[in-house]
Amino acid sequence: MTLSGFRRPSAGVLALLGVGVCAVIWGTTWFAITLQLGTVDPIASVVWRFGLAAIVLFAGCLVTGRKIRLTRAQHLAALGQGAFVFALSYAFVYASEQRVASAIVAVIFAALAFLNLVLFRVVAGQKAARVAWAGACLGLLGVAVLSASEIVGAHLGTAALIGIGFAIIAVTSSTVGNYFAWRGQIAGAAVIPATAWAMAYGTGLLVLYGLATGVHWRFEPTAAYLGSLLYLSIFGSVIAFVIYFTLARSRGYALASYISALTPPIAMLVSVLFEGAHFGWPALAGLALVLSGQALLIRAPRPS
Repeated sequence: MTLSGFRRPSAGVLALLGVGVCAVIWGTTWFAITLQLGTVDPIASVVWRFGLAAIVLFAGCLVTGRKIRLTRAQHLAALGQGAFVFALSYAFVYASEQRVASAIVAVIFAALAFLNLVLFRVVAGQKAARVAWAGACLGLLGVAVLSASEIVGAHLGTAALIGIGFAIIAVTSSTVGNYFAWRGQIAGAAVIPATAWAMAYGTGLLVLYGLATGVHWRFEPTAAYLGSLLYLSIFGSVIAFVIYFTLARSRGYALASYISALTPPIAMLVSVLFEGAHFGWPALAGLALVLSGQALLIRAPRPS
């Protein structure tokens, strides 16, 4: 018992809270991203989002006295993380959502936990417990059931197929980016400065790409665009990614990335509340599968 008379939450409870907070935030960012699409080039929107997020993180380090200087190995890891997570992955996510329903993108991203298990097994030699593999597979199956009606009813024309391809590239890039984040952890980089540098590197790479390809650096001064930008930058980037990478370091990247399987139920709730959507028993069955997979991953020991 602590002095205040309350027990300190266990590691499992803290992990569950972290997953829950990230799931709520990222589950609502699917809707916020749609408010970014339209007149502003997606590359420009990603640059504004992560550029602002990097500034906030660097400012937070300075205010709290955290060191922002990294070693050469830590910078290289942050560069890889930024290139694959904050540049490639999100550029393709925004491009994908221009061509295909967000539910389909969510289904593809539900594979992130499984892909992380595969990558860290092959590249880093980490052996995950069978219960972790089972949880990741349950999450993938559950999200597929959740979004089955939308996928079946979608008109998969050329544009939609291109969007699916972009989403596959995005989730694969995120997986590789997680490996570089792990390399930064091994090199001894702290979470917040490493994430700040990674976002800065990702933003810089997208700026170079935009200058080379003639991207119009437009900003839409409307309440919807500004509000979604602030939400995506502060909540969807600064808060969520700091929690995500902290959770990944303490409990493993498979558990942390399972958040991608929990975001569709949150997105469905947002759709019910603000768009008048209705979901039947298949959606409830999918939700049960997702939560079952989460319970297994919470119980799974860290990879050896």
